[in-house]
Amino acid sequence: MPFSTDASPRPWRLPRPLPPPLADLAVAAVVAVFTGADAAVNDSAHRQDDWLTWLLYGVSVAALLVRSRWPVAVTLVTGAACAGWALYGHIGELLNLPVMVALYTLAVRGPRRRTLRTALVAASASGVVSVLAGIDVAQPEGAPVLEMLWPLVPLLLGEVVRGRRELLQEYADRAARAEAERDREARRKVQEERVRIARELHDVVAHTVSAMTVQAGVALDALDKRPDLARAAMSQVRASGKEAVRELRATVGVLRRGQEADREPAPGLERLGELAERVRGTGLRVSLHVDTGGQALSQVVELAAYRIVQEALTNVIKHARARHAAVSVAAAGDALVVEVGDDGPPGADGSDADGYGPADGYGPADGYGLIGMRERAASVDGHLDAGPLPGGGWRVRAVLPRAAA
Repeated sequence: MPFSTDASPRPWRLPRPLPPPLADLAVAAVVAVFTGADAAVNDSAHRQDDWLTWLLYGVSVAALLVRSRWPVAVTLVTGAACAGWALYGHIGELLNLPVMVALYTLAVRGPRRRTLRTALVAASASGVVSVLAGIDVAQPEGAPVLEMLWPLVPLLLGEVVRGRRELLQEYADRAARAEAERDREARRKVQEERVRIARELHDVVAHTVSAMTVQAGVALDALDKRPDLARAAMSQVRASGKEAVRELRATVGVLRRGQEADREPAPGLERLGELAERVRGTGLRVSLHVDTGGQALSQVVELAAYRIVQEALTNVIKHARARHAAVSVAAAGDALVVEVGDDGPPGADGSDADGYGPADGYGPADGYGLIGMRERAASVDGHLDAGPLPGGGWRVRAVLPRAAA
């Protein structure tokens, strides 16, 4: 006989509870057995069973069949039957079992306030019935007190079970909320990481490809008449391509190996000179002024400032038709002010409200440069403004906190 190779134990699970109608039927059957046996055998000093005994018995058992739907009505019916037995003189130890089950159900399925009211009424009624029925005639002073206590037992048990169920449900709801919150937080972090990676790739590719396109155009125009200029332009294209490949490899390395991967430091203000030099290779004159007040800045602020300058210069190359761009990064109190302006003619960039024109496939439908710059500023709790200058040209101005988390 072949044996199964799966030796892993199956998780143990609680059996599913019966549907309320079947559960009520099963409870009624069990109560019928025990209560019927007690009704059939009675002490010789008390009244023996007769048609009224079995009528009350049948009413009590039949009422338990609907205890889940109408617990208050079932409690009243079974309580009246139990009182009828006592007043009729038919005394038994298990004749109060139907009303005890009804009281338990009422406490389990109802609010605590209703359980307290029921306890007061049931205890009072039980004491009155015991006095009227003359239970325990030998000790009449103790009988009402004892008879008033027994209805409280199923009510207390039902209250304990209901409280435990509510506590378990609260734990389950809390766990579900925590799981949902973890899922939302995970999705939020994934989305933030996607945006960050997209922003990094855009800043690297857009700037480098724009510079390479301009330099390649210069080389193509000067290839026949000025081969030295063409050679210099192509050298600049090659340098820009190497720089783009290096940064892309660093980004892909982080994606493959995680945040703890060894990589070069993120570009900061010290590399703005290299950035300006690459842009000058396109024929655009760039003036650079950096003054941090002699104080160190956090790495995230320096990276944000570098990327904002990089993207702003990319837009100047692609859209502005400017001859000169001025870059200023200076400390102003507790803030770092980054400004990039150009001297392009009014309307030369063909920009829309977001500062991007339709040229070079970089129109409003697919332009993310200004969005990325604003996200860069917002990521360090700063803000960015961009717009045309009165005399022509375009200016990007970002205010970043010098100390950012």
